[in-house]
Amino acid sequence: MNAKKREAIYQLLKAANPTPTTELDYSGNFELLVAVVLSAQATDISVNKATAHLFKLANTPQAFVDLGEQKLREQIKTIGLYNSKAKHIIATCRILVDQHHGEVPGTREGLEALPGVGRKTANVILNTAFGEPTIAVDTHIFRVSNRTGLAPGKTPLEVEKKLVRYTPKEYRLDAHHWLILHGRYVCKARKPECQQCIIETLCEYREKT
Repeated sequence: MNAKKREAIYQLLKAANPTPTTELDYSGNFELLVAVVLSAQATDISVNKATAHLFKLANTPQAFVDLGEQKLREQIKTIGLYNSKAKHIIATCRILVDQHHGEVPGTREGLEALPGVGRKTANVILNTAFGEPTIAVDTHIFRVSNRTGLAPGKTPLEVEKKLVRYTPKEYRLDAHHWLILHGRYVCKARKPECQQCIIETLCEYREKT
C-alpha cells in the first residue's frame, strides 16, 4: 500500500470519528491501568460491568492493597483469567505505592516493570493517559493491518513498527483507537462487513464480502 492510500484511509477514519477514545470506563490513570490489565483476553463490556462496582470499593493503589487479592478475585471473577489478573494487579499496586508514590509511571520502562503489563498494555497507557503517539497492536489491529494492507506483518511487534513508521504524524495519536474500533465493528474476524466499510475502496483485501 502506498503513502497516498494510507493518508486517504486515515482521513476517512478521522472524518467519521474525529475524537476517538477507548470504550473502557475509567476515571484517572490508575483506573485505566486496572481496566486495561483486566481487558486482556476479555471484552470491554465484561470489564466495564465488573469495574462499575469494583471502582466504588477501591480506586487507588493503596485501596486495592487494602482490599486484598481474595476480595479482588471475587469482584472480577466474571472476567477471564481472573486469578492471575488479581495477583498481578495487587502486586502492581504494591509497587505503585512503594516506588511511585501511588502514581502510574509515564514511561515505557516503568510501566513494563509492573506485573501483568506487557508492551501492548504499556502502549495503551502511554497513548490514552499520557498522550504519546504509540500504537498498541491487539487482535483487531493485527487483523485490520494485515487484511487491508495498511501494515502487514507476521507478529504484533512487526505490525506495530510498520504502523508507527507509515502512519502520518498527524494521525498517529488516534490511529490506535480508529483501527481497534474498525476491527471490532466493521472489519470483523469471521465476516468483515465490507458493504458498510468507509475505506472499502482503498482496502486491498481480495475476498471482500
